Amino acid sequence: MLGKLIRIGRAERDLTAQELADRAGISRTTLSSIEKGAPGPEIGIVFEVASLVGLRLFESDERMLQVHNSRLDEKLTLLPKSVRHAVKEVDDDF
Repeated sequence: MLGKLIRIGRAERDLTAQELADRAGISRTTLSSIEKGAPGPEIGIVFEVASLVGLRLFESDERMLQVHNSRLDEKLTLLPKSVRHAVKEVDDDF
């Protein structure tokens, strides 16, 4: 869905794929992958391209962003700091 929104944003701004790729500093092939929703491109590059076509990734209301951020902080406080699986002891007694 994000790739499709990026493609629509590019078309609405009358940008060719090559023009947008040049502005983002990526290849036209990478832009094509982003617009197709391929899992390969790095998320930072996808966000950069989205920003270049004016796509809003987050809530525009500053107060709502703060509320969501506070909720996430509360949830992170309740979760363990790290996840570790128990290491199985090797039975090498013959």
